Amino acid sequence: MSDDDDTTETEDTEEEHPHPIWSGIIAFGLVSLPVSLFPAHRGKLALKMVDADGNLLKRQYYCEHDKRPLERDDIVRSYEIEKYHYVVVEDEELEALEPKRSREIDLKRFVPVSSINPIWFKRAYFLVPDGDTTKAYRLLAKSMEDEQRAGIATFVMHGKDYLVAIIAEGGILRAETLRFHDELRTPDVVGLPSRQPADKKSVERMRAAIRKSMHKQFESEQLSDPHSGALMQRIEEKLKAGTDVLSAPEPESVEAESNVIDLVKILKERLQGGRAQDRSPPKTPAPKKSAPPAPSQAAADRRSMHELYEQAQELQIAGRSRMSKQQLVAAIARAQK
Repeated sequence: MSDDDDTTETEDTEEEHPHPIWSGIIAFGLVSLPVSLFPAHRGKLALKMVDADGNLLKRQYYCEHDKRPLERDDIVRSYEIEKYHYVVVEDEELEALEPKRSREIDLKRFVPVSSINPIWFKRAYFLVPDGDTTKAYRLLAKSMEDEQRAGIATFVMHGKDYLVAIIAEGGILRAETLRFHDELRTPDVVGLPSRQPADKKSVERMRAAIRKSMHKQFESEQLSDPHSGALMQRIEEKLKAGTDVLSAPEPESVEAESNVIDLVKILKERLQGGRAQDRSPPKTPAPKKSAPPAPSQAAADRRSMHELYEQAQELQIAGRSRMSKQQLVAAIARAQK
């Protein structure tokens, strides 16, 4: 949503103990099951772009035609209809197309898990029960797993519609976001050769070679990233030797640390009927200030970008899709006056 995120050379890194990125209800018949959505993946090792003094850099757009950097208000979104010809799409038009906010995953359709080709899977999330709903969660997960069925539904997250398959495995519900039909290419498009009959003797030799290398099951432990491991080892060596270590001054205003949640522990506790406890480290009391910030402003500052955007969506704040976090906080405060 913001164009001012720090530039990195790899994917953004997620917290080791991730935040829930969505919370809502799984609805199935008369059952309403409150859940939170946690990413099932971690980000890759990220490298921050800094200057020679260790100060973080900010990405900025540059106009080659006018030979000048552009401010946020100078930039518009557009769709390229042909080279050098575009149709401008205004922020208000994008916001008008956003789906109505919903906190419900309505399971009305179940299909065999085996009928979903993995090519449709986009990203995996764990669904964690909220509140005193462990029994209902376990019942739904076991029933779906026994029947080998996946629930197909749509839900709204980050102002977008998502198609999702809810899959039960090992007593845990997992949400797999699915690609839409127009996102996939067919084998014909990429130029794969047509299927031809193979020589029987050649097939048998190939099958024998495969059998020699067969294992009983897939070993996920072997899926290690050698590049990230080697890079992290090099970083630790340089840190230990004190080579190329930069320390930039901390910014004057440091955002309060968010509470993080241990996903494994919260899954165990909630499936045992318990509630996750706050595991954030004890905070040192901040020095007293003569004029503390207003409670509403401080509370808004502690909210995530996603939470602020959804609140801006509810308040119908124009231009929200282009606002930074600070701008969203200010716009929400103005709208609530």
